[in-house]
Amino acid sequence: MSQTNSRTAIIRDHAKKRDGVAETLLAELLFDLFELDAQNLAINFDQYSLNSLNGFFKSGEEKYFFKFHQEEGEEKMGGEYYRADILTRAGLPVDQPVMMSTLPGEQILVYKRRFDPRFSDVLRAIDLEPDAAAAAEAVDAERELSEAVLKVYLETLHPVTPEQVAEEPVHRLFSARLVSEPGATFPGGRYESFYIGKHFAFPGVSLDWSEFAAARFVINGIAYEKTVGELFDDAHNRLAPLRLADAGGVTAHGDAHNANVWYRKSADGASLAFFDPAFAGEHIPTLLAEVKTTFHNIFAHPLWLYEPALAERKFEARARYENGALHADFDWQPSPVRQALLDVKATALWKPLLTELKSRALLPQDWRTVIRLGLFLCPTLVMNLRAGAATHNPTSSLIGFSTAVMVGSEPTEGADIVTRFLDAIDPEQA
Repeated sequence: MSQTNSRTAIIRDHAKKRDGVAETLLAELLFDLFELDAQNLAINFDQYSLNSLNGFFKSGEEKYFFKFHQEEGEEKMGGEYYRADILTRAGLPVDQPVMMSTLPGEQILVYKRRFDPRFSDVLRAIDLEPDAAAAAEAVDAERELSEAVLKVYLETLHPVTPEQVAEEPVHRLFSARLVSEPGATFPGGRYESFYIGKHFAFPGVSLDWSEFAAARFVINGIAYEKTVGELFDDAHNRLAPLRLADAGGVTAHGDAHNANVWYRKSADGASLAFFDPAFAGEHIPTLLAEVKTTFHNIFAHPLWLYEPALAERKFEARARYENGALHADFDWQPSPVRQALLDVKATALWKPLLTELKSRALLPQDWRTVIRLGLFLCPTLVMNLRAGAATHNPTSSLIGFSTAVMVGSEPTEGADIVTRFLDAIDPEQA
């Protein structure tokens, strides 16, 4: 099946156009796969559906929620997505679908409809209107989930072969987006189509690709070692699947950003549960397992990645280009609740995980680099960050690329939020 014939790809393309065709095609797909007569089908056009589609429908008296992730080349895959049973067997809190298709190009999950909010929506509300009690409850829920995830990581941590690692679908979120298809010439894929040969507009500065790729970033006065071009090159080399077996493998969700997490409140507090395990696996490279979660749940907020129009109104940003350096100054920073979530990730998950890796002689010397390169690819390849290319504007583009460099590169001197985080999880430091 070609990309043009992938039914989920066609549905997603029509959903972007909002021409009314996607709903009809989706209803046909649900009938063909599950013999469901989908009524009142509504696609959820939310800011988090960057590479996926979700929504609601009714069939008979039952109400359902559907979701699918649609990635370039998905039609060439053979059921690698949606192995929800892996997470359940491992003991992770995960909402199980009632129906599932893993057919190439027709991969979709159907759940009984829940009316719990997603954790992403809960945290967005706290970002916009700080609420100390709600923030404390959310952070406690994150701590409980991180502890549960850590337990599974420690129980499932095992040596892996490069071949086992290479078969995991999680690479489609990282290295696979740097090339057009496995084994193809670098650069390609999203990297090439998003950025190479393009122009970059920031508040007060416009650069072509050659200038931008080679520019040294100076972000709010802090200079960084690596350029965007160097970081993409380094990511292609170090995050190649066959090079990621050195830290072992674990059973993991792989894509647990908070739009894939339900938030349930009860008399005992709040609890979290995963859904949409599109990239779940049993041999996920350990150092990549929490990267998407760490970036998208913390550094992507507030607003700039998912809601750039709001970010443009809320934040001030300016840029200047001098002597090959791009100076970026802005007033964006992670909100207090995001910083609290980062602290939880550091203490409840990353630090004990890296400590265990070190004790088993599975912690590579360049573990900081591996984590940084994974963090760098999260925003740059999940969507096009160039102003005017999709949803981004000059302000959000400057904040976005600056954040990508900040997470990807060490500063030339001094410290920032990322170096402090990496120091805090370093098993060599008390």
